[in-house]
Amino acid sequence: MEAINQSELTEFIILGFKNLQEGHFLLFTGFLITYVFTMMWNSCIIILAMVDLRLRTPMYFFLSNLSFLDICYTTSTIPQMLAHLLSEKSSITYMGCVLQLYFFFAFVGTECLLLAVMAFDRYVAICNPLRYSLIVSRNICLQLVITCWVGGFLNSTLHTVCAFRLPFCGDNELDAFYCDIPPLLKLSCGDISLNQMLLVFIGLFIAWTPFFCIVVSYVYIISTVLKMTSTESRQKAFSTCSSHLTVVLLYYGSCIFTYLRPIPTESSLNAKLIPLMYSILTPLLNPIIYTLRNKDVKKAWQHLLGLI
Repeated sequence: MEAINQSELTEFIILGFKNLQEGHFLLFTGFLITYVFTMMWNSCIIILAMVDLRLRTPMYFFLSNLSFLDICYTTSTIPQMLAHLLSEKSSITYMGCVLQLYFFFAFVGTECLLLAVMAFDRYVAICNPLRYSLIVSRNICLQLVITCWVGGFLNSTLHTVCAFRLPFCGDNELDAFYCDIPPLLKLSCGDISLNQMLLVFIGLFIAWTPFFCIVVSYVYIISTVLKMTSTESRQKAFSTCSSHLTVVLLYYGSCIFTYLRPIPTESSLNAKLIPLMYSILTPLLNPIIYTLRNKDVKKAWQHLLGLI
């Protein structure tokens, strides 16, 4: 198949919903409601962390950054998906695809690193409580968050440049819901071995290494909690960690399935739907998971609403 010169390729066709013509209105309604609640709940967490003194702690500083990330990368995909559901032609310009991939992948990488930082925060709080304020100081928190953002954007820059240096064949139809690396690599008629190596080897640093750090942190956390003599202390410790662990399993499970495996040659419904889990579902669930049983957040809500 003849390769298309990059200057001649002006757009990509997004095929995400092509087989669901009759259900577009229901999908549009569902995605719109999801987006509105995602924006609303995550914005509320950011506002509460800013205005309530009880939430001026490293844990909620990291949580507010996580909420901001969730707002960012849902905004990088859902509005375009809503527009495609309302129009007959679901296309995106070449440069629009570049920008969407760049920012989406940057936010995904940043969240992988941030989840590891949050696990470290919980480890210090439970295993070294007397040194917590010294180890997780304000400056350290800022440095850790900045490192996460810089690492995420450097990771995205490398992947985006390498993905769009490839020649694309006559077909410009992306079998996905938005611009992403695996469907782009399937369109290329060039050598994608470097891109696949990047997904694996950089994945070791941006995904597997943080995930390993999270696992090690929770091994120490669980060991420390089991040694506690007070049942109330155990319950409180497990309560603060269970929310984060749930988010980690949802997020890393879907990310690893999407990026850290061979690029499939045939279209798969699972391969298309699973990215929706970390790009749409987890940003919606994160604020619910973190605040559902959180007494501090409930009190902050009551204080903000003037109930106490």
